[in-house]
Amino acid sequence: MALSITRMNPRYMIQAGLQLEELPKDEQWSSDIVKVSLMRNSISEISIDVLPTKCQLLTTLLVQENPIKKIPNSFFTNMPCLSVLNLSFTAIESLPNSISELKNLTTLLLCGCEELRDLPCLSMLQELKKLDLSGTKIEEVPEGMDMPIKLRYIDLRVRTLKEIPAGLLPKLVHLQHLSFDVNNVKISLKAEEMEPLKKLECFTGRFEDINEFNKFISSMQQHKKNLIKYDLQVGSSFIPATRDKILKIGGVHDWEGELIMHPIEIQELNIFECDYLRSLVDENSINLRDCGIWECEGIECVVSLSSFACSSSHPFQSLEVLVLCDLPKLSALIMKDEGTGSATTSTLAPSATFSHLKKIVIIKCSSMKTLLPHWLLPNLQNLEEISVSHCDEVVEILGAPTSEVEENGSDALIKFHLPKLRKLELWRLPNLSSICSKSGVMVCDSLQLIQVAGDCYKLKRIPPFVPLVGNGQPFAYAPPSLTIFSSTEWWESLEWDDDPNFKSVLQPLWKDERYIFDVAEEKDKSVGGKEVGGG
Repeated sequence: MALSITRMNPRYMIQAGLQLEELPKDEQWSSDIVKVSLMRNSISEISIDVLPTKCQLLTTLLVQENPIKKIPNSFFTNMPCLSVLNLSFTAIESLPNSISELKNLTTLLLCGCEELRDLPCLSMLQELKKLDLSGTKIEEVPEGMDMPIKLRYIDLRVRTLKEIPAGLLPKLVHLQHLSFDVNNVKISLKAEEMEPLKKLECFTGRFEDINEFNKFISSMQQHKKNLIKYDLQVGSSFIPATRDKILKIGGVHDWEGELIMHPIEIQELNIFECDYLRSLVDENSINLRDCGIWECEGIECVVSLSSFACSSSHPFQSLEVLVLCDLPKLSALIMKDEGTGSATTSTLAPSATFSHLKKIVIIKCSSMKTLLPHWLLPNLQNLEEISVSHCDEVVEILGAPTSEVEENGSDALIKFHLPKLRKLELWRLPNLSSICSKSGVMVCDSLQLIQVAGDCYKLKRIPPFVPLVGNGQPFAYAPPSLTIFSSTEWWESLEWDDDPNFKSVLQPLWKDERYIFDVAEEKDKSVGGKEVGGG
């Protein structure tokens, strides 16, 4: 429609995706042309013979996704009004010096130019507001980048960048978006350099230690400034992120005694190889959606009740996904106290804690014996997926209420309510003897899959079920869409003492032992690669 409207006065040239191998001829560039799009073509060379000479009014030039390697120096001399230049995903190795003369340029996009190693001086580009150099091969910040004081957006997610010149960032006081490659260990930010950036809204960057990170967060809170979007990293971590507000902490070993000052409204937290950690809780974690803790040798629990006994907030009340991997001392999700040797399992949890949890993944936690104690189940009414693998000491998934068994005897019927549970995955749990206690029944009408693989041969019983509604007998009933996925050997070893008819209600999906072995091997590989969950 836009092209049709402007056809009488052709101010736009749109030749995108037409497999062009060179620029349009000079006669196609009208003297009043304003915007040109030649993106997604096959232009590899810009010849001096076809350089446009009538571009005095041109404001926008889009040539991204072309295999352009070189641009003649005189190419931009006839474009005094050029405001937006997009050269992203081209094979360009350097930019012509004439780009420095584009005094009206506001947007320069060079994202994904993997061959680009340096830029001309930017000091003359006084109108420049947006600069994207992500994915290039530059090693130094372009000369004169502190001069375009109108800069609002800078993307320097560059793995090859060697340093950020001291004093550069404080001069860019209008920045709203700033990004560095968090996996570039040569680039670590200082809180005092970030403090003047009071207009910052979107930020991706790395701090070397907790102290600098805490200073940055304190400064943000002091100025009552909330970032709209951030990806912050302390130390080193290569765990991928999925949310808009993310904090990753990796390999920080001198953290003892310092508080985690979570960014306000944090949505995702990943902690990797921080051995000092005993538990994890903070008042600002009330908006946390995803949490992953990996290879932290000291952690004993996720929540220590004593840490927030005096707090009016409910940590982890919004948490949806919890991944705990390779934590040798982890013995419970919630404990009364923290400290080696003194932690005791709690029998009371704040009602909101874990109340939105949908998925829990436990891998290689060798001190865990009971995954979910009975007193915690009222908090887990939104739980949909449970995945437990390679936990050598796990004896039961759902723990029985000790006091109830003592009062009513071991034959008392105990109901385990998890109304939204859809998937239960059990992998290589050599000491697992029960999903829930022998006197227990599960109230899980939504359950669709129980998957058992690897060494789970001490598990001899599938618990019976009762419907969510009604007073029907629990035995010989199963959730309507439940499937058992197991090996033939494990299935045939199950005991059906409670009700022989119960077995006929359940239908295994596959009973091929070789197939199960292959699946288990693939699971081992994915665990090593930090791709967990699903199954």
